[in-house]
Amino acid sequence: MKKDLFGEVRLEPRDDGPVIVRDARSAPASTRWLARRLLAREARALAALAGLPGVPELLRAGRDILERSYVEGQPLHRAKAAEPAFYAAAQALLRRIHARDVAHNDLAKEPNLLVGADGSPAIIDFQLAWHAPARGWWFRLLAREDLRHLLKHKRSYCSEHLSRRERDILARPAVPSRLWMRTGKPVYLFVTRRLLGWADREGASDRGARQP
Repeated sequence: MKKDLFGEVRLEPRDDGPVIVRDARSAPASTRWLARRLLAREARALAALAGLPGVPELLRAGRDILERSYVEGQPLHRAKAAEPAFYAAAQALLRRIHARDVAHNDLAKEPNLLVGADGSPAIIDFQLAWHAPARGWWFRLLAREDLRHLLKHKRSYCSEHLSRRERDILARPAVPSRLWMRTGKPVYLFVTRRLLGWADREGASDRGARQP
């Protein structure tokens, strides 16, 4: 399904249904340490979210291998969900994730938000997630950014249903986010695309231009 600097993600058939496997062993030696850290982050987050509908179930986790349940659905950039009920349900799911002390931290990517056959939302790919039982100011900031990124997708597909509060959230990115866009992101893009020849842009061709 995917192979990059952090290993590969593959879909494996099993007797009781397909399983998603994240494998860090194929990562280059220079980035394998980071691939293992990301795998461990996902394992901690999924363990904290055990039993929550709409997110993958952690099946097995080791140093180099993580197995999670397969979640059926179309990625948002293909489904192009335009019903306000979908985004209301996605916000409710996000609140339940945050209530388990987990910030997803990667909802800017539309492929991480799935649309089920019944129109229900699911959220996947927790390798950048942060599990923070203390729920300090940094967690609250990341949780707000999760919501802002979700609202950006709502703005893309059904902007006429944005509330005034939602528009206010979209208009005020957190200070770290603004600093990242102006300073860190250009460096990140130069290193990953120019030096390493890698671009993490699943679904970008479908999305087209976006507002900030």
